[in-house]
Amino acid sequence: MPRALSILCLIFISALSGAAQTVATSHGFSLWGDLKYPADFQHLEYVNPNAPKGGSIKLLGFGTFDSLNPYTLKGTSPFNTPGFYLYGINELNETLLTGSGERSPSGDEIETAYGLIAESVSYPEDLSWAVFALRPEAQFHDKHPIEASDVVFSYNTLLAKGHPRFKQLLEGIESVEALESKKVKVRFKRPNSRKDLLRFGEMPILPEHYWKTKDFERTTLEPPLLSGPYKIASVEPGQNIVYQRVNDYWGKDLPINQGRYNFDKVTVEFYRDQTVAFEAFKAGNLDIFLEYSSKNWATGYDFPAVDEGKVVKVEIPHKIPAGVQGLFFNTRRPPLDNVDFRHALAVLFDFQWANKNLFYDAYTRTESYFPNSDYQARGVPDGKELKLLEPFRKILPPELFSLNPPTFDTDGSGNIRPQLKQAFQLFKQAGFELKNGRMVDTSSSQPVELEIIYIQKGLERVFLPYVQNLKKAGLEVSIRLLDSAQFKTRLDTYDFDITTFVLPQSFVPAQELKEYFHSSSAGMAGGRNYAGISHPAIDSLVEKAIQAGSQNELTVTLRALDRVLLWQHYIVPNWHLGSFRAAYWKPLQKPGNQPNYTLGFENWWLEK
Repeated sequence: MPRALSILCLIFISALSGAAQTVATSHGFSLWGDLKYPADFQHLEYVNPNAPKGGSIKLLGFGTFDSLNPYTLKGTSPFNTPGFYLYGINELNETLLTGSGERSPSGDEIETAYGLIAESVSYPEDLSWAVFALRPEAQFHDKHPIEASDVVFSYNTLLAKGHPRFKQLLEGIESVEALESKKVKVRFKRPNSRKDLLRFGEMPILPEHYWKTKDFERTTLEPPLLSGPYKIASVEPGQNIVYQRVNDYWGKDLPINQGRYNFDKVTVEFYRDQTVAFEAFKAGNLDIFLEYSSKNWATGYDFPAVDEGKVVKVEIPHKIPAGVQGLFFNTRRPPLDNVDFRHALAVLFDFQWANKNLFYDAYTRTESYFPNSDYQARGVPDGKELKLLEPFRKILPPELFSLNPPTFDTDGSGNIRPQLKQAFQLFKQAGFELKNGRMVDTSSSQPVELEIIYIQKGLERVFLPYVQNLKKAGLEVSIRLLDSAQFKTRLDTYDFDITTFVLPQSFVPAQELKEYFHSSSAGMAGGRNYAGISHPAIDSLVEKAIQAGSQNELTVTLRALDRVLLWQHYIVPNWHLGSFRAAYWKPLQKPGNQPNYTLGFENWWLEK
């Protein structure tokens, strides 16, 4: 038995079957393999355990916020603003396990978590249940101990009143009960529920004594009671939030936290305009700037502080699966409910021209819903993948079975005559034709009018050339820049024609697939099935992927899913990058051993 598992084997006699099962008790849990770190590990390999504590830093928040409750549909909290999660410092409560969720992802293991509030987790061979033993020292910031009753309360509250995505993340949970004050048992709906164990371990644990007298569902700017390494010290609504390190944080001595959370004070200043924010960084009013503009990265860093070595400009490579970034078509609305019409729109986006003229050839075209991963569909389907697709042959396009997945290449010159010719043929197949210079529905003679909504002003330079291409095809398309509150409301209610978004992808996609692509989420308010996907083949493949029992089974299933999604043309695929682009002021320092699977900013420090 591998030392890394550090398990204590017990015997559990099933009350129902009478069959003996071995029960493992471990300091962590991994989806597919062994744990990297043994029970007696001292610190993570990618941190500096001797990093000095102290100092104050200022970070960039993009957009604005109107709530400090990150767990509900109403309002926008700081953590839920674009890119905020990368800092690793936020207003989230601690979890039973840490490493597999978005709160604090592992930097060197995939779908693996170690005990945080829970000092151990026990489970039988069939994984029909799990028991989490809570650390006696775990407490909220008001010194109230974190108990099993808080876990039960959190599960019930998030399921009943939290953001709808909690229902999907926790849908595999049958029941949760407190066995003792420091022990909680969760039963799973299905056996061998390794993914469900991790999802439950990622659930934030809320203080029952704090929330039971408050309206959990409303927005609030009252700093909530937390349990992590930072508390909220002050707030200027929509403008800034200040986090203060908790010196007597109950988890500060845990091996999983050594060398982390080193800044005493973290101020996040919110900007609605990236250009204004960059000027603030150049003036020394922000300590780090994560760059998302290839143009600015190539041309914007010629200022004295860079030349003098006071600002460090660096590309930090990673091995994180790229999120699927694209222009999402809302298929709830005609004519975007027609696959040929969507295909035509996708054909007219000239990435090669944009990459050459706007992006300084910095990006790779996205050609998959799982870019930068082994899950990308390639070639024609065969073997096990073909077997998964065969039951749906009659409702899938014939090309899916005989051609490579669709791509949209141009020569990059800006001449799109071949693409226009293809688009006109697709529009004709969809029941549209060009009449008096306008693309019209042949059944009603109504001209096509569409709107693209977006939140980042810098994207205007990308959209305008695309809109010009669409106008060459007779389409009337407008673009509209929204503030973050308007954008969130429009997305939550699916009140748009076309929008831009990035769906994060994990190393082992599971429940998020249901939120992104399953028909059950197409009408869920606040969900992330922005395209309104509702397709029997996709539903089946999503469900099979969630239940995959091995890495090989998951890979085959996701390749089949990717193939179906691509041939349905729900998005105009955009681009991705395999590194973080960062500039930061000295004396900000980072560990020498950069983790592969996260930026790890919470491990940085200020040199004294």
